[in-house]
Amino acid sequence: MRPGSEGHLTRRRKGKWNTTGVLLDEPLADQPVDFAAIFGNARPVEVEIGTGKGTFLLARAASRPELNFLGIEWARAYCHYAADRARRAELTNLRMLRADAGAFFASAAPAGSLLRVHIYFPDPWPKRRHHHRRLIQPAFADDVRRALRIGGQAVIVTDHMGYFRHIQAVMLAVTGLATAPFPKMTGGENELVGTNFERKYIVQGRAFYHATYLRYA
Repeated sequence: MRPGSEGHLTRRRKGKWNTTGVLLDEPLADQPVDFAAIFGNARPVEVEIGTGKGTFLLARAASRPELNFLGIEWARAYCHYAADRARRAELTNLRMLRADAGAFFASAAPAGSLLRVHIYFPDPWPKRRHHHRRLIQPAFADDVRRALRIGGQAVIVTDHMGYFRHIQAVMLAVTGLATAPFPKMTGGENELVGTNFERKYIVQGRAFYHATYLRYA
């Protein structure tokens, strides 16, 4: 992608949502991303994987204007909806990309480019025969470590104990990652991150399991 090119932003209306200036072209997920060109500045970048309707990401971007934010969402409707919300909120530091997160981190996330990676309530694929579909696998964990800058963090929350144990084993097997204190991401009472899933699960009385992994090498 060339700096200054308008081709990397989707300029047309997508269905009933106007994603102008926020939604990135999907082919970007197949090549190294130039964050400075996308955002027009060299501010630190945080990525949320699986944004859903964008509740966490929009709140985070609004509260931290000195940072840039990229939301990755595979479901087209949710991705476009979140992009439209960001446009209406006039959040110039937020972009959305419809992409498979594993593929994005394998081929498009530049080494040492990210301040944080947020992964909140990923699909646990609880049946044993489906465990291979889980996002957090050894290859993905290696790619996340590579994409983080030194001192950068992967912040993860799940409501599934079995998946959490799997996450711990996978992430701590990666050379260069270590556990760190969990940073509170929301001002909401009794909330960790303030996603729609978290708020729904709080009402249901579910337990949450969370961890932060810091890149030290």
